[in-house]
Amino acid sequence: MELSILNLLFVLVAALIAGNISKRFGYPSIFGELAAGIILGPPILGLLKGSEALEVLAEVGVLLMMLYIGMEIDPKELFKASWAGMLAAIGGFITPFVVTYFLVVGFGYSAFAGLFVGIAAGVTSLATKSRILVDLKLLNTRIAHVMMAGALISDTLALIVFAAIIGVFEAGSLSVQELGLVTGKAVLFFAVVFVIGLKVFPPLWRRLAKAGFTGRTFNATLILLIALLFAEFAELAGLHAILGAFMAGLFLREGTVLEPKLSHQLNDLVHDVSIGFLAPIFFVTAGFHVSLDIFQSDFLLLLIAVTVVATLGKIIGTAVFYIPSGYGWREGVTVGAGMNGRGAVEIIIAQIGLELGIITPEIFSVLVFMAIFTTATVPIFLKWTTEWLDKRGELVRSTEEREGVLILGASPTARLLAHNLSKFGPVSLVDINQHNCEVAIEEGLNAIQGDGLDEDILEEANAETMRTFVALTPNAEINVLAANLARDVFAISDVNVVLTHANTLLRRSAERQGFTAIDAVWEDITRWDRWIERGEVKSVDLTIGQEQDVSSLFDELHAGPDALALVAERDNLPIPFPSQDMVEEGDQIVALKRMVPA
Repeated sequence: MELSILNLLFVLVAALIAGNISKRFGYPSIFGELAAGIILGPPILGLLKGSEALEVLAEVGVLLMMLYIGMEIDPKELFKASWAGMLAAIGGFITPFVVTYFLVVGFGYSAFAGLFVGIAAGVTSLATKSRILVDLKLLNTRIAHVMMAGALISDTLALIVFAAIIGVFEAGSLSVQELGLVTGKAVLFFAVVFVIGLKVFPPLWRRLAKAGFTGRTFNATLILLIALLFAEFAELAGLHAILGAFMAGLFLREGTVLEPKLSHQLNDLVHDVSIGFLAPIFFVTAGFHVSLDIFQSDFLLLLIAVTVVATLGKIIGTAVFYIPSGYGWREGVTVGAGMNGRGAVEIIIAQIGLELGIITPEIFSVLVFMAIFTTATVPIFLKWTTEWLDKRGELVRSTEEREGVLILGASPTARLLAHNLSKFGPVSLVDINQHNCEVAIEEGLNAIQGDGLDEDILEEANAETMRTFVALTPNAEINVLAANLARDVFAISDVNVVLTHANTLLRRSAERQGFTAIDAVWEDITRWDRWIERGEVKSVDLTIGQEQDVSSLFDELHAGPDALALVAERDNLPIPFPSQDMVEEGDQIVALKRMVPA
């Protein structure tokens, strides 16, 4: 087995260029990588060629990508997902799964082929949803939260059903005895990995940390070895290795065995190695197996039928199952339209089905193009349906249901901000410093002592009900990590961060994620803490009147480093640390001025 370095180089360059072009048009990079494989590979130009060595690299890439997907999914979120998200997941998976199964069997294909197509029709792309929700400014809506929970549950359900089908297929029969054996091995697999994940991993990492094995390189190597071990467990149980890697990821994440900083470092590392290097090889080489003959034969009818049935099954199924949520069938239609896109998991499942001989190259091609076509409709359908809901006054944003502010830090500046925000709703402070929390409690504030990067601590501070998050610690990296946690885990849409001494990359990262960087005029938080403690600061009330020039007011207020706008009030809602371009006529502003002692 010889690896052609030049061919590998061309595959990676093609994947990089095509993937970035795809992302610029608002679609997942995997579609660009598939297109590169189709156009530059055997189906059209034949410039890129497959090989056994490339297939090995591609398989490793898929295992690491499933490890990364598992690390991105919080098992707690799966178990506590909203009732609406659970309904959307079940309806959005079962209905297209069933209808496409009968469609494929009706076209004369085997039951196993129908089951594989059904799974592919039932999955949804979490990464695609995230990007589209951001682009359409829907991240702070109820449908966004339902869609994200639904995507997590449906993809996990798809992998479990997929594993069961693989087990039955490799057993070679559907007899009661064989089915019982397959089921028993699958149950044993899940029992073993749950025991290891919950009972072995946590004490193992604690002992390694005590022994001084805390380096990123050591832990990264250990995580990769564990992923391969779990993959082998899955193979031994008659399941597929990707399920083992996925389960390893579920247990190898923040809040299970890894402390927050190390977790984020390793998560980024696995992402770069898998999504950035090895997984693109898989998707480019997957394009090599696509047959364009489907557009010139009876398979074109199957492609159209599968795409239409999968789309209608996803939307209608979600809407029907969604009715018990109490949010209405129209919101169910919108959620179903948003969950209609497929992505990486579908292509992986289809490729495995092709390798096992369960589906033909033509059906594989149908599934690839179905994934592309259905995902292409998501931005259009979602825009139409959300505008429809908005016109009817039924588009519920999380800010309409949430209230209150969660502040990371309980320093003097944070406490002063909390007092000014308390009239707008509940305010909670989180600080690892015990003295700061004790002073805050003495002042009548709700303060929780603990690590702001610990999900349980933020949950104790009622993060899931808060409308706004403000990170006020002097550590810019901690502020951005906590902001990510607030946005991704607790769906807080209004996120504000202090970026004291932050480097350019960290600032750009915060900007890309839509975080509001608190005004650089006063970003040295420790200086303001000292002034407030010494009693050198007083509050000044300002009103943005009709004749008041906002620019001149802020110029005057920020004439030196000894003044800042603490909070603005508009329509009985607060804007923490407003900048000049945030305020409007009629806003009430509480500003701080330093009164230097004589």
